[in-house]
Amino acid sequence: MYPKGEDEVRMLAKSFNLPNQDRKDSQGICFLGKIKFSEFVARHIGESEGIILEAENGDYLGNHRGFWFYTIGQRQGLRLPGGPWYVVEKDIKNNVVYVSRNYFSVDKKRRLFRVGSLKWLSGLFPKQINELQCKVRHGPSFYNCSLVMEVDQHGQEVAVVRLSGDDQGLAAGQFAAFYDGRTCIGSGIILESWDDQGYPICERALEIARMEDKSKLGKPVKIMVKTELSVTTI
Repeated sequence: MYPKGEDEVRMLAKSFNLPNQDRKDSQGICFLGKIKFSEFVARHIGESEGIILEAENGDYLGNHRGFWFYTIGQRQGLRLPGGPWYVVEKDIKNNVVYVSRNYFSVDKKRRLFRVGSLKWLSGLFPKQINELQCKVRHGPSFYNCSLVMEVDQHGQEVAVVRLSGDDQGLAAGQFAAFYDGRTCIGSGIILESWDDQGYPICERALEIARMEDKSKLGKPVKIMVKTELSVTTI
């Protein structure tokens, strides 16, 4: 973690008379140079064609190059008629990208998610996990949160996180950072998210698409919330 902010870095750059002291901020991934991010991903990960479904009804809208080219909340680059469309979910197993024109509706919100690859900066498990704060993306906003520890099918420690408020942008593969007050104490990788009813946003849409032969998809996997978690409060 970098301990200094931008203002401090620029002051230091000027004090050392560095050539980049007045250089404009980079808005992309600086080490890529002039290559587009999508080209970088295609070159190093490749492409795998999949389908795009409307989240609410399973309607087939088009094809995509691979779910890894898209992020939750993305609007640009979808190239679909009748929009604006937003990415609301990705099915990694079946390589399906779900989109919706109603990104900000209540049924797209989430406050439960599971994280793995947990790392605690002190090397020790925190003394209390019921009154922490959490960040799920860049920005000033924090959620209060509580954690319930579990062991997955591979024997690895994971945590089910319950946020104090709903969030629409929980994306598998992104990091969640945990704080005690304003002190960062650790992080984990988001594995999956779901609502208080216990199902992912688009499970029904995938089932509809499969039943109507709109795609050659396997049977969707339901992710149920455990009973003890559904009544947990912060």
